[in-house]
Amino acid sequence: QVQLVESGGGSVQSGGSLRLSCAASGNTKKLCMGWFRQSPGKESEGVAVIDPDGRTFYVDSLKGRFTISRGASENTLFLQMNTLKPEETAMYYCAADDHPLCALGWSTGARWDFTYWGQGTQVTVSS
Repeated sequence: QVQLVESGGGSVQSGGSLRLSCAASGNTKKLCMGWFRQSPGKESEGVAVIDPDGRTFYVDSLKGRFTISRGASENTLFLQMNTLKPEETAMYYCAADDHPLCALGWSTGARWDFTYWGQGTQVTVSS
């Protein structure tokens, strides 16, 4: 069983930066991990994933601005967000799954339901 707890959300002005953290209980070293976000009235959107070997995939609109990474302990996940935009105001969730494709799968357009989810951390970007 894996439990995930996000932190690092908050309010920032347009163009600002935030770094989200996800602390995992249980061994996530061999799991595919990712960040998702959901704005009010909108469907959940995948942001980025990282596989156990460190390979990453980002949705096109975020390339160059967001960076997903694992901590040295392997039980921590980060999302560095730069040049934030007001439309990126959302609840951000950390998730984990044992899907074998992970970043490779996302790069082909495949999507699946992740098994483990955190409670989310709110990010608000003001204009």
